[in-house]
Amino acid sequence: MAGNSIGERFVVTSFGESHGKCVGVVIDGCPAGLPLSEADIQPILDLRRPGQSLVTTQRKEEDRVEILSGVFNGFTTGAPIAMVVWNKDVDSKSYERLLDTPRPGHADYFARVKYGGFYDWRGGGRFSGRITAGFVMAGAVALKLLRLTLGVEVMAYVKRIGQVEAGEVPLDAIRSLRYSNDVRCPDERVAERMRQAVMEARKAGDSLGSLVECIALNVPVGLGEPVFSSLDSDLSRALFSVPAVKGVEFGLGFGLVGLKGSESNDPLVSMNGRVAPITNKAGGITGGLSTGREILVRVAFKPPSSIALPQRTLNLRTMKEEEVVVTGRHDPVLGPRAVPVVESVVAMVLADHAMRSGVIPPVLRTGKEVASGVSQ
Repeated sequence: MAGNSIGERFVVTSFGESHGKCVGVVIDGCPAGLPLSEADIQPILDLRRPGQSLVTTQRKEEDRVEILSGVFNGFTTGAPIAMVVWNKDVDSKSYERLLDTPRPGHADYFARVKYGGFYDWRGGGRFSGRITAGFVMAGAVALKLLRLTLGVEVMAYVKRIGQVEAGEVPLDAIRSLRYSNDVRCPDERVAERMRQAVMEARKAGDSLGSLVECIALNVPVGLGEPVFSSLDSDLSRALFSVPAVKGVEFGLGFGLVGLKGSESNDPLVSMNGRVAPITNKAGGITGGLSTGREILVRVAFKPPSSIALPQRTLNLRTMKEEEVVVTGRHDPVLGPRAVPVVESVVAMVLADHAMRSGVIPPVLRTGKEVASGVSQ
């Protein structure tokens, strides 16, 4: 099964299945000398962990990370970093009943065809959102690398659930409040309306779509490569690798369609002695290169396809249409648990491009000094 690695210098390889023994990740190319331990990984992994509230799946997984290689005496060695979490709360019975009746909105039938029936169908296998635990493990490393070397900060939050949308939210509020409630929206009043909408959908056996907005601060000018490795194309590719993502936009995104060129351009000015766009309609990326302004990207998640309502499907054994009801433990909305995933994926791409551009070296020779002055 190809297509499990991403990146050129900070290379991330994902492995594992939803109901297999484990889910994990291998990072190849992380600079030597980065102070790193499981205590750096676990906090963001806990933010993605299932079973934390009624707006997420009730699958109970501890998701305790184990670093298997690439770290010695508290620092990365330059060798591949392998990390895993073990799957413990596994119940595949409901999936076995659906073998001949593919779930609408899922990859069940299409994976069955592609892999000749040899794919792991339990819990969606490689097509499950469970694999994003590996994304978050890799993202935790990338986030720390970016923070210690460049001062880059990556923050995401839920902008919209269903028909409930947050307005403009100050950066300080995003920074301090995005994880203060179970829907991960820093506007408390809007968060309560979002939660009510999710609970109503769940009670009705249905699900809701969601929008996650991500901001990256202090990104150096010039990250990205021309044409096929532009920063926005690589970010888009990585974000579309997150299960259930159906849309990615930067800055004003599709809103630019309704503007004139005179309205959409970001004029350059001198800001505190440096050149920068005075506005940020492009979302911090122009010509595929970072502009020095904050990178602003929005990620659209479809409503979870596993719902408790009857749905039409085809029985592959009888080749007749019938109704199917998907039972099990499923998220009624994806945005809240996707917030740390989006932060992680954006950080992975930024770290890769920072290394490709040379602003992050292959060896952090001041790692011990940096570590002593930065809190974990």
